[in-house]
Amino acid sequence: MKAVVYNGPKDVSVDTIDDPKIEKPTDVIIRLTTTNICGSDLHMYEGRTSFEKGRVFGHENLGEVIEVGAAVDRINKGDRVCMPFNVGCGFCENCERGLTGFCLTTNPGTAGAAYGFAEMGPWQGGQAEMMRVPYADFNCLKLPEDAEEKEDDYVMLSDIFPTGWHGVELSGFLPGESIAIYGAGPVGLMAAHSAEIRGAAQIFVVDSHDDRLKLAEAMGAIPIDMRKGDPAQQILDATGGLGTDRGVEAVGYQCCDRHGKERSNYTMNCLVKSTKATGGIGVVGVFIPEDPNATDDLQKEGKMAFDFGNFWFKGQKIGTGQCNVKHYNRRLMKLIEQGRANPGQIISHRLPLDQAPDAYKHFDARDNGWTKVVLKPGA
Repeated sequence: MKAVVYNGPKDVSVDTIDDPKIEKPTDVIIRLTTTNICGSDLHMYEGRTSFEKGRVFGHENLGEVIEVGAAVDRINKGDRVCMPFNVGCGFCENCERGLTGFCLTTNPGTAGAAYGFAEMGPWQGGQAEMMRVPYADFNCLKLPEDAEEKEDDYVMLSDIFPTGWHGVELSGFLPGESIAIYGAGPVGLMAAHSAEIRGAAQIFVVDSHDDRLKLAEAMGAIPIDMRKGDPAQQILDATGGLGTDRGVEAVGYQCCDRHGKERSNYTMNCLVKSTKATGGIGVVGVFIPEDPNATDDLQKEGKMAFDFGNFWFKGQKIGTGQCNVKHYNRRLMKLIEQGRANPGQIISHRLPLDQAPDAYKHFDARDNGWTKVVLKPGA
């Protein structure tokens, strides 16, 4: 089969590799029909992680079941399914508690596994024509009858829609509150979409790219252009000096200040400043324990100069961590099915798998108009 293979920093190719096989009776094989490029793929693409050469990218996956293991009961050949980016077993202590992003079985020695991701287990990614899904009865979300019609919406259930929702949830958000979202990439835009669905009174979205700010505004948010001045101060000015009730960090450790210089602590310290006293902050942007290629010595060790004094003095709370997709995906699927959510609205490019290397270059460069790329392996 064809697959997107990592060859080294900023170098991916579409190569022919071995087809996946049923390895355990609880597996299924999926024929991928849509698989996305995620902003977190760029950390690996840029060589800022330990992702191994020769491995396949891709953790946002949707497709049709073409082969079923002997012990699979619920999922059948021909089902259209979407897989959470988390690989869970369904029976460990954390999975039983709904914390599938921290499965203790699928990545021995640590908590949490994912398809095609650095330090997240051996699982091949889905930017390919086919993929193996373990513990399929647990991991596959069977989609409704309109699965093909709304495929570009349902594929967002694999990661960014639940992750955006999770960021809002971690912040402690309640209907009628205000919220500031730092980052208008796909996850930040999904956080804005989630906040709107959940009844936010005001939604601010901070970024430095015109196309993304324009899209955030079209989705009902107030755009904050950080190139025009301190974004936290802009939010304070827009809220009478009070700040917002809640905040979401949707950028991660490669965030930049308003002058375009990478500063891993920038968004976090801005959130402390722009969030009200006793407010809450949800952090779903990726932060990692080690970043050897960083220019900042603290960031090399996965640390930052955090404004803890103001954070403490303001009595704020922070929730962090990757999304437990299965905790949300069935309910969010029903929002899509009933027309209450349309996460596919952020898609800018639908491309065949062969165009993935060029798509990575444009998306990594944040070229104008490249907001969300979906790949169609069968095209």
